[in-house]
Amino acid sequence: MKTTIISDLHGRSDWKLIVYRENPDRVIFLGDYFDSFDISGIEQIHNFKEIVEYKETSGKEVIMLIGNHDHHYFSSIGNTGTSGYQSGIAPNITQVLEDNKHHLQIAFRMNEFLFTHAGVSQVFMDNTLGLGWNPDNIAEELNELWKYKPNAFCFSGFYDTYGDEVTQTPIWIRPRSLMRAGKMDKKLYKKYIQVVGHTVQSQIDTNGKSTGGKYYFVDTLPTSGEYMVITDNVISFGCTK
Repeated sequence: MKTTIISDLHGRSDWKLIVYRENPDRVIFLGDYFDSFDISGIEQIHNFKEIVEYKETSGKEVIMLIGNHDHHYFSSIGNTGTSGYQSGIAPNITQVLEDNKHHLQIAFRMNEFLFTHAGVSQVFMDNTLGLGWNPDNIAEELNELWKYKPNAFCFSGFYDTYGDEVTQTPIWIRPRSLMRAGKMDKKLYKKYIQVVGHTVQSQIDTNGKSTGGKYYFVDTLPTSGEYMVITDNVISFGCTK
């Protein structure tokens, strides 16, 4: 099975070229469909609706994860002060998200790969669910948490306004803290390769040299144009540029 991972579109339509070129069996969108400084809110909403239509009609398996720039538009959350929040068109974005909430989730697991918007820290899991959470069921537990306690994913930083803390949520944690958390407790580190977006990179570390092959940071569409493909557990990369 061929899986293509698409990160942090912020209203851009790059995904159309990628799915046309790759013709994947599964597409995983890592969230952040909204909040752009150069694409209008109307265009962002239209692009999101096209992704939903692709999910509903393409015959492909389409996974739509939630990013921090989507989370703050849900009616149960509201404006949390995230940069880029579009107050003027927020009610319209809220409506389209609520109408399609059944298509959205926080996490997805595929064999040894774990996909979220920003990454899962076991510190967050311990603090939020207690020490009894099961790494084997981590995607299910995170998706249930979103269903019943969506505010658990709000920004939770105490010292760093950028989100660079091991306590941060799976839609907010930054790469340095995510990797630092992995060194503190091997519960997740031993079990999963985490694939995340959220923090723009100049390019993907395709060889995994800086992360030990345990983390792939793929928010690179606006920079190098790279994206990730996994075919029968074998990782490769494509480029839109």
